[in-house]
Amino acid sequence: MKPLHITTAITTVFLLTSSLSLPAWANDTLKEFDFHGFATQSYLYSTENDFFGESSDGSFDFYELGINTLWHPTENFKIAAQAVARDAGVTDDGSIRLDYGFLDYKLRGSDNSTTGIRLGRVVNPLGFFNESRDVAATRPGTLLPQSIYFDANRNVALSSDGAFLYHEIFGDRSDISFDFAVAKPRTRDPDLETAILGSPRPGSYKGTRSWLGRVLYDYDFGRIRLGLTAAEINLKYEPGNDPFIRKADFSFRPIYLSAQYQTENWQLTSEIARRNSVIDDLNLDFTGTSFYVQASYLFKSASLFIRYDSLVWDDDDKKGEDFEANPFTVYPGHSRYAKDWTIGLRWDINQHWLVSAEVHDIKGTGWLSLLENPDPTALEKDWKLFAFTASVRF
Repeated sequence: MKPLHITTAITTVFLLTSSLSLPAWANDTLKEFDFHGFATQSYLYSTENDFFGESSDGSFDFYELGINTLWHPTENFKIAAQAVARDAGVTDDGSIRLDYGFLDYKLRGSDNSTTGIRLGRVVNPLGFFNESRDVAATRPGTLLPQSIYFDANRNVALSSDGAFLYHEIFGDRSDISFDFAVAKPRTRDPDLETAILGSPRPGSYKGTRSWLGRVLYDYDFGRIRLGLTAAEINLKYEPGNDPFIRKADFSFRPIYLSAQYQTENWQLTSEIARRNSVIDDLNLDFTGTSFYVQASYLFKSASLFIRYDSLVWDDDDKKGEDFEANPFTVYPGHSRYAKDWTIGLRWDINQHWLVSAEVHDIKGTGWLSLLENPDPTALEKDWKLFAFTASVRF
């Protein structure tokens, strides 16, 4: 269990640093320098199974601390970076790492359009929420829909190392943005080998050349938003001293459709994904479907949401019956799907602080970490999850 004083500590650091006065020359040098941060502490309790720590006994093993900077030394050039310490049970160990760090150069700009390139470690333009998933203020509650935004393997999905080209077109009432990337995915996820191969292996995966593209359409200042994302994520298996698996290169080819409609008080959001997964030399090639539908009602300083979230790993085996019947399988069929009803409430206390709470009623264990639930006989198909979060940003 991690200490509860983490949020207090990061807030104290912020208050101290914000009170420092810089000399005039430093202020001139840093006049185009922005500095922000966030700290989030969550409590999770599940009736069965474990998620982000021993949640079946109640767990505080889920926190996120982040510092991000943006330096804009010239009109066409900027540098951005974010360092994060994140603990999430055994799927993230709390060590500090660079989530993103890149150079952004505007190749062409006008009143109607902008074209540029980003080089380095860049957040993947995936769906509506991947680029801001770390910041609790951008989420309706503690967890994003797990069928689309997997948290057990967050690092692979979050950002990649490579070149990202972007183009934006601005209209009177609508905007269109295009993103395309050629990059290598990050693979520092403790649960990655287990998620792909079904059990912990002595080998490891490394990212190889992959691509990702997204188109977003925004009408009437966000009243209607539409998106299309497609990608091919390639990972190479390095067996090391693995005595049984010498080659198991992995390709993941998802296509996402995103849609959102909002009024002054209502927001309706839905995303659907078709995901093809291929593991070379293991004769594994399957396609699954994920989707969620979410309705939110916005009060003056609070919001209430209800969401249905569905994950199926293999559309030809939706209940996992063939998977469970396989003599080489040790996990139950319900580990191949998850159906999740969620209701949640969020209160924005002020511009810096928020608290949120949500309750999940889940059938299936398709997005649970197998590292946190290594005993297949202990997995329960029907379970509930409660989450409470307190977060500060500056």
